[in-house]
Amino acid sequence: MAVTFPDLPYAQDALAPAISAETLSYHHGKHHKAYVTKTNDAIKGTDLENKSLVEIVRAAKAKGDQGLFNNSAQSWNHTFLWNSYSPNGGGEPTGKLKELVDSAFGSLDDFKSKFKEKATGNFASGWTWLCLSGNSVEILNTDDADTPLVHDGKKALLTLDVWEHAYYLDKQNDRGAYVDDFLNKLINWDFAAQNLDKDEENLV
Repeated sequence: MAVTFPDLPYAQDALAPAISAETLSYHHGKHHKAYVTKTNDAIKGTDLENKSLVEIVRAAKAKGDQGLFNNSAQSWNHTFLWNSYSPNGGGEPTGKLKELVDSAFGSLDDFKSKFKEKATGNFASGWTWLCLSGNSVEILNTDDADTPLVHDGKKALLTLDVWEHAYYLDKQNDRGAYVDDFLNKLINWDFAAQNLDKDEENLV
């Protein structure tokens, strides 16, 4: 089965003005689509052709196939990203997730401060994640296409893409403003909370 290129879970203009329809048209419609196309081209006729995307990502990492890993991991990371954004985002976590965030960071404001510090300090292209690690949560930076899927004991709860193509049309080089909009207007705490009890095959 081919890897599916997913629709956005909201209208293309639903995140504006924080993230414009133009940015999503390029980021989702060009970048993400290209990763999916290249992944499908690479697995065609191989033993990975009928595997799930998570299995493909992990197999590519294990085999040292950097090209396939980059494209398959970016396919998964971006699908996860669209769900980490919400037109009705912001606010604060509730229930078990709130307890975990408060325990790990002290307060929501402290979490935001630490997340912004990590995201703005994530050099060049990469991702900043909130992950479940054992009985706690932590903020994890990864480079390029790297993903928690290949880090033992780290389960992604939500993510922010800090590659420049995620924000440059809207914010130019002001990554901090993009991170602020994510934390205050777009962050999808409901998605993160749902992921606490899911296995990694079913996060997206």
